[in-house]
Amino acid sequence: MKLRLLSRLMAGTVGSVLLCTGLHAFAQESVARNGLRPSSLFAQLGVAEHGHEGTFGATWDLPWRHDFDCCVATGYVEAAIGRWSGNGDNASSVWFTQVGLTPVLRLQPRSWPQGLFAEAGIGANVIVPIYHSDNKHFSTAFNFGDHLAIGRQFGEDRKQEVALRLQHFSNAGIRHPNPGENFVQLRYGRRF
Repeated sequence: MKLRLLSRLMAGTVGSVLLCTGLHAFAQESVARNGLRPSSLFAQLGVAEHGHEGTFGATWDLPWRHDFDCCVATGYVEAAIGRWSGNGDNASSVWFTQVGLTPVLRLQPRSWPQGLFAEAGIGANVIVPIYHSDNKHFSTAFNFGDHLAIGRQFGEDRKQEVALRLQHFSNAGIRHPNPGENFVQLRYGRRF
C-alpha cells in the first residue's frame, strides 16, 4: 500500500514538473516573440440544467504543430473570465465569477472540409462565491473545467471561428459534495 502511494506521488510529481517545464518554455518563447499579446479573443454563452453563463477570454497559440497522416495537431492556452447565474429562487439573485486557465489540444482532420476542427482541454478554475443553485451545491471554489468542442473557422484568412462546446466543471472529488455542472456553450472567436 505504501509503495503504491509512493509511486502515485512520484508519477504526479514527475507529471507536474513536465507540465510546469512545458508551460515555462511556452511562456518564454511566446513573450519573446509577441510580448503578452494574445492570438485571439473570444466570447461565449452557455446554458446548463441549473444555470447559465457568459464568458470572455483570450488565447495564446502554443509554439508547436504536428502534421500526422490523419490530421494536424496544434494547441493553445486559454485564459477566461465568466459570470454564472444559478436557476431557482435562492440562486437567481446571486452571480458567480469564474476565472480559468486551460491548455487546449486542437485537431484538424484531413478528411474533414477545410476549416473544421475538434478540440479538447482541461484546466484550473476558481468560481467565487462557491457555486450553488436550488439543486446543486459545490463544496470548493477551485474546480477543474474540461471541454470537448467542434467548430469551424471562416472569413478572410479563416480569422473568425464558431464552436459548439460541452464543458464540465467539478472538483474531481477533492471534497464532497461534488455534483459538477455541465454547460452547452456557443463560442465566437476572432484571431489577430
